[in-house]
Formats: sequence, C-alpha cells, structure tokens
Amino acid sequence: MRKKNPKTKIAIFEGRRIRRHWDEKSEKWYFSVVDVIAALTNQPEHKKAQSYWTTLKNRLKEEGSEVITKCDQLKMRACD
Repeated sequence: MRKKNPKTKIAIFEGRRIRRHWDEKSEKWYFSVVDVIAALTNQPEHKKAQSYWTTLKNRLKEEGSEVITKCDQLKMRACD
C-alpha cells in the first residue's frame, strides 16, 4: 500500500476537487491544470478535461506561446 504524500492536498473550487502540491524548497503551490480546466469548464470527466488541455497546449505552441515551456509537470495521485 502506498503512503499518501503529506504535502499533496486537495483544494475545493466551487465544489470541485483540485489537486495541489506545496514545494517547501521553492515555497510555491503547484496545481493540477487538468483539475482546474475541469472545474472551469464544468467537465465531470477527467479524460475529456485532459484532452482539452492537450488540445490547448498544442494550439498555444503553434501560436508561439512560451507559457507551456514554463509549465512543470508533476505526478499527482488521481482517482484513476
């Protein structure tokens, strides 16, 4: 059985669960972009929110946006 990471917490935004992680070294919160997208688009299915994020990232890259290059990816526990 895996132990839960004590620094990973769940935040609630308008009744939706948003995974987040506190990095003590940088003193920053990191939030799950897919969870935020699901909350903002009122999308109950994780896979559809993930697909939305993938499409958005590709469009931003095509437009020359540097936002994606500054977006760190962390592994977080998920319902699946």
